[in-house]
Amino acid sequence: CNTDCKNDPNNCISADLFLTMAKLMKYEGYADVGYQYVNIDDCWMERERGSDGKLVPNPELFPNGIAALADAIHALGLKIGIYEDYGTHTCGGFPGTRGHIEDDVDLFAKWGIDSLKLDGCYCNVSEFATGYPAVSKALNATGRPILYSCSWPAYLSDKDHVPYGAMAESCNLWRNYADIQDSWSSVANIINWFGDNHGNLASFAGPGNWNDPDMLIIGDFGLSFDQKPNPDGNLVDDGCATIHEQRLANDGTVAKGDSDEPGSYSCRPGSAGQNKVSEFSRTVKSTTNFGLESYTMEATLSLCIARIQNGLPKYYTATFETLKIPAATALVRDLFLHRDLGVMSKQITASCRPVGLARCSK
Repeated sequence: CNTDCKNDPNNCISADLFLTMAKLMKYEGYADVGYQYVNIDDCWMERERGSDGKLVPNPELFPNGIAALADAIHALGLKIGIYEDYGTHTCGGFPGTRGHIEDDVDLFAKWGIDSLKLDGCYCNVSEFATGYPAVSKALNATGRPILYSCSWPAYLSDKDHVPYGAMAESCNLWRNYADIQDSWSSVANIINWFGDNHGNLASFAGPGNWNDPDMLIIGDFGLSFDQKPNPDGNLVDDGCATIHEQRLANDGTVAKGDSDEPGSYSCRPGSAGQNKVSEFSRTVKSTTNFGLESYTMEATLSLCIARIQNGLPKYYTATFETLKIPAATALVRDLFLHRDLGVMSKQITASCRPVGLARCSK
């Protein structure tokens, strides 16, 4: 955690940083396309609880407290999220919620918090099955709608039974896998994991119950232009949701694509790119270097995704029958670049570049 606001005031964890991000979300158009939450992660609090047993925001980072920041973010029409841990300490070594569940969630509700991410450091995983539902119950008892993000499955090994049914009853979304890093190898690893575990994930995803492959990587430096749409495509393909954004820029500017349109890589909520019912894609073709997936979102709307891991740009062709498009002709659109590819007959042909992604819809 960067808490050095003396030497790095523009990037350190602070009320100023989160309010700046909220203003960028509102005034640069991100809120207009569906982004709602400004989320505080670890290291926001003091190392010890107060004499009354309550969590204490770091007064140097949040001089007016969290409630004042929440009020300012709400005034922009946005929502605020906060971080805690079910264990004795957070992953950064700050006080965890163990033994303080009701007090902590009541405090969050009093502050006006809209989302809680609950991590799983410094805790025995055998306690998750009772602990995460207990926090869910306490959140509901506050009477305030608070989105609940669980890290429950992220700490379980492949050998463990992952109780997705119980998670869906208690959590709004759950971190399935490893922390994402600003590198293509990390992004590809997560995408491949979701593909390999499709059968374990599909039946439990739906409105209010989402898989979470971790935050989008924007405003950083490790991914190329072609690689950046891949995490967003994974969200739509596999019934996922993410609310954990990176900062919008590392140099004070807003991270965008080549166009001036906010989120120019991604599909706008309400467009053909939003998988509202969390339906999983089905694999049409898969090799070590190429993958093609598709699904039908509505009676008149189908969507397909093509990915190439490496090599040269590739034109791919898929018949309407393979993609289950019940029509002789269809208008095909690239949902990342917002371009119509034209009316096609009986099959779709489009180009995909290495470590890139092509998405089309009819």
